[in-house]
Amino acid sequence: MIRTFLTGAVLLWAVASPAAAQGIARVDPQASGVVDGWFSAPSVQLYLSQGVPFRVFTLDSPPRLVIDLSEADWTGVTPTDLLPAPGAITAIRFGAHGPGWSRLVAELAEPMAFEAGMTLDQSAGTARLQVDLSAVSATEFAARAGPPDGALWARQTPTEVAPIVDDRFVVVIDPGHGGKDPGAEREGLNEKGLMLQMARALREALLRAGDLEVVLTRDADLFVPLETRAAIAHRAGADLFVSLHADALSAGDAEGAAVYILSDQAQSSASAYLASRQNRDEILAGSDLRKTDDTVTGVLLDLARQETQPRSRTLATSLIRGMAAAGGPMNGHPLRHAGFSVLKSADIPSVLIEVGFLSSARDLTNLRDPTWRAAMVGGIARGILEWRDDDAARRALVRQ
Repeated sequence: MIRTFLTGAVLLWAVASPAAAQGIARVDPQASGVVDGWFSAPSVQLYLSQGVPFRVFTLDSPPRLVIDLSEADWTGVTPTDLLPAPGAITAIRFGAHGPGWSRLVAELAEPMAFEAGMTLDQSAGTARLQVDLSAVSATEFAARAGPPDGALWARQTPTEVAPIVDDRFVVVIDPGHGGKDPGAEREGLNEKGLMLQMARALREALLRAGDLEVVLTRDADLFVPLETRAAIAHRAGADLFVSLHADALSAGDAEGAAVYILSDQAQSSASAYLASRQNRDEILAGSDLRKTDDTVTGVLLDLARQETQPRSRTLATSLIRGMAAAGGPMNGHPLRHAGFSVLKSADIPSVLIEVGFLSSARDLTNLRDPTWRAAMVGGIARGILEWRDDDAARRALVRQ
């Protein structure tokens, strides 16, 4: 048995066998998870099919625990497998992080220090990574936070792993409705359940395909107020916001997928409404608007939206292209405009996707079909990833 502990910013562990270090460690979803009981300190435990190099560190604002592995296979593992209920850790996400690397990010309820160690079973070849947490002051946490330097990670080029904090690309996925609000309902199906399934599948598709972080506004059957959904995006530092819906119309014959962006007519009223809110620190990232009056705040929001709205439009176009390539079917007018509350963030490109209408017999059949849903999720993921790359290229040219 080999066990190594280190408290602070970094832990690197060299696997006993060089050949093993080049393999992929499968994560056991049944044995792994967060331990957070009344009589024990909270900890993260990952049971792996083999030992691999790893490092552990923390990030501040908000407080997070980061575990990097070279590398892990998360097939069959869901966030609820690892975190059945929030506690010292409020949310957890994981996936690929550059070629040959995997990352787990745990959001902490408060600043915490860690002790980390890996135990290797020499006979079975399996390993257990355990990270124990303990409360610490905010000052001490901030002093320790940040990605460490290490010889193993230093061999990566800047194009292989994206910067960890400032340049991380964050997608916020918003499954419509939830809890006491079921959304549309038809023949035993409800919108809130379908959209949560698709949101989870989209998160996994994005984590597998790209070097990014994904946050869900809800990961259970919970009621989340519309304003809270936008606030979650701001707190996560979102680069884009995608709300998923499948409505039903009592009149008309709407069918097929459509993507909504904020209408021109709704922009000025949205700015006026946001300016009147009390939590001004959550409506425009990087700007302290708490001491500005409503008029000045409204002007700043309008200026931010001058950049954001065209980017929302190109995002919508990319999503439409991706969903159409996946087989659709698309609405006859797939790009639409509306004043939905979840689209009103001034500084985050935001779209609302109607993946179909439960009031349409054809769409209802599609939405029941897991194969169709998987194809649509794949199309949405491709649209997001293509937009991310195109948007980054355009913004680089603008800066030049």
